[in-house]
Amino acid sequence: MARTRHYVMCRPDYFTVKYAINPWMDPSTDTDRDLAIRQWEKLKAVYEDLGHTVSLIDPIEGLPDMVFAANGALVVDGKVYGARFRHPQRAPEADAYLAWFAERGFPVTPAEHVNEGEGDFVVTDEVVLAGTGFRTDVGAHHEAQELFGRPVVTLRLVDPRFYHLDTALFTLDGRTVAYYPEAFSPGSREVLRRLFPDAVLATAADAQALGLNAVSDGKNVIINSEAADLQLELKRRGFDPIPVDMSELRKSGGGPKCCTLEIRR
Repeated sequence: MARTRHYVMCRPDYFTVKYAINPWMDPSTDTDRDLAIRQWEKLKAVYEDLGHTVSLIDPIEGLPDMVFAANGALVVDGKVYGARFRHPQRAPEADAYLAWFAERGFPVTPAEHVNEGEGDFVVTDEVVLAGTGFRTDVGAHHEAQELFGRPVVTLRLVDPRFYHLDTALFTLDGRTVAYYPEAFSPGSREVLRRLFPDAVLATAADAQALGLNAVSDGKNVIINSEAADLQLELKRRGFDPIPVDMSELRKSGGGPKCCTLEIRR
């Protein structure tokens, strides 16, 4: 069943690709900021039409990736675990997001270890799945477990195209997930198989379209429009896919989930 959510988003007023910190980014590629804004506005409207709450953080000039709000923090049980970015180009985003939450009365905990928020943390009903291999240090997994008092399961990413966990896996309803097996180490694949025997397995084509960078409210799944096979499988499982075009933001390796940070009370 769908559950009403509260999301934080950041309008891509300063979006561009001016550096390369993942295989999707090419600074020589032209970007259309107006198109990026229109695609982002459509995503925001989809959430609001579904009855979800969207709060906005102001974008900061010189931080073109601040639009990818999911990387700014992890919020569980009303507590905020701050980000600590791997690359210096994004480092100032961490303070901006932590300040936003602190100003609104949330208890905030700055990170001691490198982590990129919900980019590498996926919250399910029973455990928190935590990615490592490219961006987030395993030490951050321990920090999150101590802060939230929830079991944290480490998963190793091995394909640089899927540099964050949220590019290779998302939770459908808190009890099962969809993921692309080849993005993970053999041991991590076995962990996922044991934890989620009924998981949806994505094809290579859908994973490469960032189809797993999706957002589910338990019923409705907001997903990149090119992920056609994955949408069909989700329908077969009883979910309602809502395709969106995020092609411009994908030039930085982002999709619907990258733009969406959930506040879990």
